[in-house]
Amino acid sequence: MISKIFPAFSGRFAALATAAAGVAIVAALGVLVVGRGAADSSRPPAFRGAMESFKTDPAPKAAPEISFTDAEGHRLSLADFQGKVVLLNLWATWCGPCVEEMPSLDRLQAKLGSSRFVVVALSVDRQGLGVVRPFLERTQVKNLATYLDPPGASMRAFQVRGLPTTMVIDRDGKVAGRIEGMARWDSADAEALMRYYIGPSAPSMMRTQLTQHPG
Repeated sequence: MISKIFPAFSGRFAALATAAAGVAIVAALGVLVVGRGAADSSRPPAFRGAMESFKTDPAPKAAPEISFTDAEGHRLSLADFQGKVVLLNLWATWCGPCVEEMPSLDRLQAKLGSSRFVVVALSVDRQGLGVVRPFLERTQVKNLATYLDPPGASMRAFQVRGLPTTMVIDRDGKVAGRIEGMARWDSADAEALMRYYIGPSAPSMMRTQLTQHPG
């Protein structure tokens, strides 16, 4: 009846109703897309490329207590890095793959090293600083601190089967995963994995909270 009396009004009303429905659908899809993106960002990146051999621990356990020294002879432990994500790399100067991957670890430390992340390259050379320091100087490693474990106690504590072996120790001091063998630590895959464990920065978290809970 309305369409017969007010044909123009009826047509405009139908058009407005169709447009409103379209906006509602787009809005709904937008919410779905944003929600899906937020969920995906909380998941670890795919273990591919340089990180294909990275193995996570389904039930991370506290890292074993180990003791080692720095270049000045100061006694240290993993507790000295509490609150940081630690990439613990066990290596030796006589280990070919260790030597090959060392520059990439140095570049990773240069790029991501901060109050929230550190690469701890721990040498298990029995000769200690006498062979490690010349090696680091010769290979122009500039961003990694020198850490020494001549007795090799760290290898036994972490049940290492060969060198190099690298563990990710999260901020809670638990072993999140490891790679046995050489890896390209300056690759985009490695950086993405480390950033996942490091987590968002405080400003980023604040922006996220403000977006989710506007004042």
